[in-house]
Amino acid sequence: MVKPFDIIIISLLIVLSFSPVVVFAMKNTSSESSDLYAVISINGEVVDRFLLTGNKEHQLITYYPAPGRYNIIEIDGERIRNKEDNSMHQVAVRTDWIQSPGETSLNLPHRLLIEIVSDSPKPTEIDVLVQ
Repeated sequence: MVKPFDIIIISLLIVLSFSPVVVFAMKNTSSESSDLYAVISINGEVVDRFLLTGNKEHQLITYYPAPGRYNIIEIDGERIRNKEDNSMHQVAVRTDWIQSPGETSLNLPHRLLIEIVSDSPKPTEIDVLVQ
């Protein structure tokens, strides 16, 4: 037996289940106004930084992280990927294109990391304890 109050609770829960979608959509629209960069690091050291926002170029760049190892990085407009490398499992190549803040492509055997970062400063929260 369904009571009217049960219908209200179920409806409220359904509406609340979509709240994460709304929150993440609002977060993404606020970060779209900032510039996005692709940062390439080898052995933890930044070797290159490319502006992706508004980029129309197509580039292929080859990195040699160690003797006998190579990575071909492809930049196509506002996205980037590890197009080719000579690692055994090709995990970074199968990662495919990345283009949103926080996305990464990691080639662990070559210790090469591609990450997308935003130039917008993150708001810092200051906790103050008043006694």
